[in-house]
Amino acid sequence: MEWTLGGLFGISAILLVISISKSLRASKVEHNQIDMVHISMMKEINSIQESIRNMELDIEVVMNESGIQLTSEEKLFMREILDLYKRNYSIESIAEMKQVTESEIEQLLAPFRKLKDERRKVANEN
Repeated sequence: MEWTLGGLFGISAILLVISISKSLRASKVEHNQIDMVHISMMKEINSIQESIRNMELDIEVVMNESGIQLTSEEKLFMREILDLYKRNYSIESIAEMKQVTESEIEQLLAPFRKLKDERRKVANEN
């Protein structure tokens, strides 16, 4: 009886050691997978940041070449107006939101509306 209890105790100790070693290996594999995902995400973030920097530089070059000089407030105002227009807000509602006249909004959006109308004409011709 004593030998049986001692044998069972020994077997349970061996199984405990095996279980701990397997869980350590599994955690190392999982940690490596997490590291790989983190590395790939960081590469993707860096790539996106570089693309954004390039687009900002391209915009700056185009604005300098075209001779358009806008302050940061004017750029922000134009961006907001164009965003609202592209999301299909009416000119009246945009003017009301920005507290300016409808004619000002129409004047600012004129170049963008012309391009949109031309696209519709081409699409309808086909």
